[in-house]
Amino acid sequence: MVATPIQQKYEIKDIGLAPIGKQRIEWAGREMPVLRQIKERYSIEKPFAGIRISACCHVTTETANLAIALKAGGADAVLIASNPLSTQDDVAACLVADYGIPVYAIKGEDNETYHRHVQIALDHKPNIIIDDGCDVVATLVKERQYQLSDIIGTTEETTTGIVRLQAMLRDGVLTFPAMNVNDAETKHFFDNRYGTGQSTLDGVIRATNILLAGKTLVVAGYGWCGKGVAMRARGLGANVIVTEINAVRAIEAAMDGFRVMPMGEAAKEGDIFVTVTGNKHVIRGEHFDVMKDGAIVCNSGHFDIEIDLEALRAKASEVKTVRNFTEQYNLSTGKAIVVIGEGRLVNLAAAEGHPSAVMDMSFANQALGAEYLVKNKGQLAPGIYSIPYEVDQEIARIKLKAMGISLDSLTEDQLTYINSWTSGT
Repeated sequence: MVATPIQQKYEIKDIGLAPIGKQRIEWAGREMPVLRQIKERYSIEKPFAGIRISACCHVTTETANLAIALKAGGADAVLIASNPLSTQDDVAACLVADYGIPVYAIKGEDNETYHRHVQIALDHKPNIIIDDGCDVVATLVKERQYQLSDIIGTTEETTTGIVRLQAMLRDGVLTFPAMNVNDAETKHFFDNRYGTGQSTLDGVIRATNILLAGKTLVVAGYGWCGKGVAMRARGLGANVIVTEINAVRAIEAAMDGFRVMPMGEAAKEGDIFVTVTGNKHVIRGEHFDVMKDGAIVCNSGHFDIEIDLEALRAKASEVKTVRNFTEQYNLSTGKAIVVIGEGRLVNLAAAEGHPSAVMDMSFANQALGAEYLVKNKGQLAPGIYSIPYEVDQEIARIKLKAMGISLDSLTEDQLTYINSWTSGT
């Protein structure tokens, strides 16, 4: 069943999937103690009372726990998918049926439907936008200038989205504050590195059932996501090659023990390719030309433009589905290239995304970033703001406590020493 947004305030695959979704949402919640503590406080304080929130996120069990926390805080919230293949349909059904949260997301929705859902998110007349890739904010600025006066601010948790916000700021079109959740230490150190590292390879393995040990795996980009993928791939026995445009990161990859070379050279050697750059056409036609027969290509960056699939399609005499979320492009030269998840986020297209334990910190930052904007309404100039240091530290402290880990604390003598310029050797 697909309901229309006019008849009912949701558009999902099947409301009957709600019981399965509820069970999975509750399971994920067991691993999210930080967000649970925030939700408990929100239930009492209601920081979002009277606030309309439009959230554009991957509709997963972890996102569901964020949405439930926002509603507990009094928010009038609407949720849409930030990627056509990342929606978990049972989760969407549960949020509608059990929590009364309007959701507009269907796994596999086409681009037209996705963009229509972006418009629905803006029809909600949001005061706060929780964005994942900046599509809602960009659409607002380009097409709905008349709604800008309603906006208190936005939170953004992807590198891609932050790059877009920075470009908007440079062009003078960002007229409200934006919280840079992506660069919070409790986000990118863990979500990007450990979350992306594990979930990307989970997606590759689920989609193909290949053995990574002994394979050559090429990672395009050595930011925090690329570091995570490279680290986990090596741990599973793969021979890892890194491609980079940043000289410092290239040195880092080399000193971490990985081979570093341009994609033109790596394309000849790789068995598996993972792009995590946030840029377009990192793997292009000339790279497909020299790849091995049976090379597997996938993307773990936010948008599906890192792999030039149009160029690949133009070279193909046939495209066929060989496994779930896995397509084989048979080229006129006689060899085949395999693409996972239509070049979209492989960890969400072919698997379940990041583990709940790591998203606990990321979504705690999203929730607290939105709360910070509301508390400081009218006091923040247009611009991009970091999550306050104290908030980052508090999230880490709550997480450590839940993990049963204790910290040292400074003695009075140590405090005096580090805060003094007169003490020395």
